[in-house]
Amino acid sequence: MRVVIAEDSVLLREGVQRLLADEGIETVAAVENGDDLLDAVAEHSPDLCVVDVRMPPTFTDEGLRAAIEARKRTPNLPVLVLSQYVEERYAVELLAGGASGVGYLLKERVADVSEFVEAVRRVADGGTSIDHEVITQLMVRSKKSPVDSLTPREREVLSLMAQGLSNAAIAAALVVSDGAVEKHVGNIFAKLGLEPTNTEHRRVRAVLAYLNLG
Repeated sequence: MRVVIAEDSVLLREGVQRLLADEGIETVAAVENGDDLLDAVAEHSPDLCVVDVRMPPTFTDEGLRAAIEARKRTPNLPVLVLSQYVEERYAVELLAGGASGVGYLLKERVADVSEFVEAVRRVADGGTSIDHEVITQLMVRSKKSPVDSLTPREREVLSLMAQGLSNAAIAAALVVSDGAVEKHVGNIFAKLGLEPTNTEHRRVRAVLAYLNLG
């Protein structure tokens, strides 16, 4: 896997690069601002971008806006955003801008190496990894949707899907059988009207529907 890192903090940038190297993941470019991120993506065509939200010059949302622009220029470019806080407006735009390969984690998650690396691999493979706090804040703004037809257990399963958990991991978290989870997932797809397609990932589409973005 080839990764571009965009992070203005030298310590965090080098720390993430070393952490990924330990997992056999190559960093092809490590930059400190949004413009350099776009240039690096154009030059290297990475498998994943790990992007800090707040970068120079104003340290507000440059990184997140650059990530959105990168996905516009390279559709479905996998992007994992790291943030100290939930930047709701642009988080919505990032997640709604494509049906695969998107992650949004709070920086504190990087401290859990195994969780962070799992998120990196999942997003690079076209899945999602959305921090529970991000899900909570985005749900506050959501309006009536087909998700309202789900049972409490189905909503719980979908919430865990949004965090990127596999069926087996969901079963372990809820202390139920794999078969029970598969049944819930099937019911979720049916209630959300998500028929199998060759171009979209139903699991990701269900997550976007859960966040009222799809």
